[in-house]
Amino acid sequence: MNKCLFAVCLWSAALCGAMEYTNSYSSLKRYECPEWFRDAKFGIWSHWGPQSVPKHSGWYARQMYLEGVLDFSRTGDAHKYHQETYGHQSEFGYKDLIPFFTAETWEPEKLMKLYKRAGARYFVSMGQHHDNFDMWNSKLQPWNSVNMGPKRDIVKEWQDAAKKEGLYFGVSFHGEAAWRFFESSRLSDSSGPMKGVPYDGWLTKEDGKGKWWEGYDPQDLYCRPHKATEPANIMWASGDEITEKGDPPDDAYLDKFIGRVNDVVDSYRPELLYFDSYHLPAGEERGLKLLSSFYNKSMQWHGGINQGVVQAKRLTPEEEDLFMLDYENTHAGQQREKPWQTDIGLDGWFYFDRETPRFMPTSDVVHTLIDIVSKNGNMLLNITQTADGEIQPYAYTFLEEMAEWMEINAEAIHGSRPWKIFGEGPSGIEGEKDKQHERIRYTPEDFRFTTKGDILYAFVMDYPEGGGEVLIKSLSEKRGLISGVVEKVGMLGVNSQLAWKMSPEGLVVELPETPPSKYACAIKIYR
Repeated sequence: MNKCLFAVCLWSAALCGAMEYTNSYSSLKRYECPEWFRDAKFGIWSHWGPQSVPKHSGWYARQMYLEGVLDFSRTGDAHKYHQETYGHQSEFGYKDLIPFFTAETWEPEKLMKLYKRAGARYFVSMGQHHDNFDMWNSKLQPWNSVNMGPKRDIVKEWQDAAKKEGLYFGVSFHGEAAWRFFESSRLSDSSGPMKGVPYDGWLTKEDGKGKWWEGYDPQDLYCRPHKATEPANIMWASGDEITEKGDPPDDAYLDKFIGRVNDVVDSYRPELLYFDSYHLPAGEERGLKLLSSFYNKSMQWHGGINQGVVQAKRLTPEEEDLFMLDYENTHAGQQREKPWQTDIGLDGWFYFDRETPRFMPTSDVVHTLIDIVSKNGNMLLNITQTADGEIQPYAYTFLEEMAEWMEINAEAIHGSRPWKIFGEGPSGIEGEKDKQHERIRYTPEDFRFTTKGDILYAFVMDYPEGGGEVLIKSLSEKRGLISGVVEKVGMLGVNSQLAWKMSPEGLVVELPETPPSKYACAIKIYR
């Protein structure tokens, strides 16, 4: 046999052998997180779609049909706001917001350059939110961004921009919840002149004659009518009591949801799939099949190496062997053995027009990122956009500040690995922390650790005023955590070495009077 042909045959045989993932727990337990994700540490997410139009809340599509219910911000009544702004929900429903989702000022390449400068190494596009609207040229959902609204393939344009900047690319799927999410669209006012008039969730394709949505079936968007959850007029916030679950999603609905995921996988070949689901998406049988199919395709695309990452929430220990745990808003209080991710919003999930903007200051983003990375995690940060496609002025400021910090400190973040312990100090050591709503007040005694080869990085979470001595207690000989002898000590952003000494209590380091970066600074310890 020709040597070249023989080599190709061997490669093909090896590749086929590597692709033997089956739809079983025992097979999928071979999964290992790809190195690209472990190296990346920081990603940016675009929660975007028609729900950005009303500038009101992240669950507007459901809450606009709920009478007298405050949105998640606890500052507004979406039902009342909708009637005052757009009209009654029987005549102007959620579907009618779609033409106002224009993306006319959206410049994905411009934004992606900023995201990369700010340190992002992967980007995640919204695929579909609970509103069941697909942000790509969907083969299975006619209500999509190519057919209506911006008439642009949002996923594809984000992907093209990400790849141009060398970023890995993911797509998020939240549509599994649409079955229950849109049950509210079939309610009606309980009082007033429109009492008892059904909202537009009952409309069918035949009702669209002469309307802008002629030819489209609203039940493809709102899901077919079914026995609703009782009570149907709740927001599903923490503490909401569900007395009866109603009809569960049927096979046709779940099969279509998975079919839409596979449509994205086959059309765009993303490296990452995010599910706003608890446990395996769309049930065990469909979930296992989805995992094995995606992993096998990823190996086909990448020469036999699985580069795929799949994420969902509240996984069992057994599920964590098959794919990746994601936290929303909160994150792990302790170091975890397996890589994981936190997703968090710089300014919420969808664009919200508030008189006083609410967003995380750059210092909190930096501290949150460092804490997560020290615990073997990644941070995915959402930045909201208007229906036109712009981000907020304060988001531009944040990106510039983050870029300045990363220019100095990225060495201790990207490509790093967790150390034997994640940190020390009096602040934020125990328990899980909701970092979006609870700011941790760090002190000069708080440190977080990362490592790369023989170098240990110790982030000073709150730089002492005027510099001076700091003590890293975890490096005392009696702790037995540091291997080898400390050879020298420096700091990222400082050209000269730092004075240091070992004491019975730990490593004492003399910090410069002026910090090299505005936020947390990284001491570089050579071993």
